[in-house]
Amino acid sequence: MKNTIAIVMGGYSSEVAISLQSGAVVYKHLNKDHYRVFRVHILPDRWVALDAEANEYPIDKNDFSFIINKEKITVDCVFNAIHGAPGENGALLAYFDLINIPHSSAPFYQMALTFNKRDTLSVVRQYGVPTATSVYLNQGDPIDEVAIIEKVGLPCFVKPNNAGSSFGISKVAKMEELLTAIEHAYKEDNEILIESFLNGTEVSVGVIEYKGEVVVLPITEIVSENDFFDYEAKYLGKSQEITPARLSKTQEENVRALAKRVYEILNMSGFSRSEYIFVNDVPHFLEMNTVPGMTEASILPQQANEYGISLSELFANAIEQALQKTTQN
Repeated sequence: MKNTIAIVMGGYSSEVAISLQSGAVVYKHLNKDHYRVFRVHILPDRWVALDAEANEYPIDKNDFSFIINKEKITVDCVFNAIHGAPGENGALLAYFDLINIPHSSAPFYQMALTFNKRDTLSVVRQYGVPTATSVYLNQGDPIDEVAIIEKVGLPCFVKPNNAGSSFGISKVAKMEELLTAIEHAYKEDNEILIESFLNGTEVSVGVIEYKGEVVVLPITEIVSENDFFDYEAKYLGKSQEITPARLSKTQEENVRALAKRVYEILNMSGFSRSEYIFVNDVPHFLEMNTVPGMTEASILPQQANEYGISLSELFANAIEQALQKTTQN
């Protein structure tokens, strides 16, 4: 009998459109001979399951079931394709834990932790992981521009704390630009961080659980046509994503070892894609993305393909890993 899989997509953040693209690709590549697959659109005002013709069926939140042609359909496993809230910040995953439905992501606490850039940096620094120098602000805090620039230097980056896809990020070259950048970041989140500029090669490293093992995928070098790896660079073709990255043997060894270590420090499971910038041969950790893009052109699928894992295998493995953990528990 086929397991019933729900691909959750959409969500409540600025990343809705990207999530819908990722969810559509997962739906396309999951083997329908092995799984009974439905997309579930998570909207602020309703949750609906979609059949192959995109007809909508309301979700019963008591047990995440829905009814099609008088058949009550219950879900055996959830594939999480929600970038941002409530899928990437752990909220929806805590709900699935409460109703005992396995899912493709890490446990809800790890998801919440890694979605919070400031908290993630605080944890990994305790383990000696190199990072940029940073200042944290909450909306309403007094802003001492001189003190901030004295600490982080110029240029610097201003980022929302809980947001993805580079929404709300600005690169600040002059002190006069700082307040505008802070206001821009506060449109995405009421917590922000301001980080020193690291001048070096930027790479993205996928680390996943594959067939029960932690696997570091081939590394991608990011070469942005813009000032940094912003939304245009990520999604509108304004960058080169070179896999495998053009690194020295020392650089590659260093970042592969650190990426695996960070994954284990944070007690991760499932998917992750982390960003690093080299200062000389030393990779500096920027952030971790636990629901990376899953389109054919996205970085982690590119890396998996280079490793020899097709999209169908990548997505099915995530489901089988989740189901296996449930069986073991």
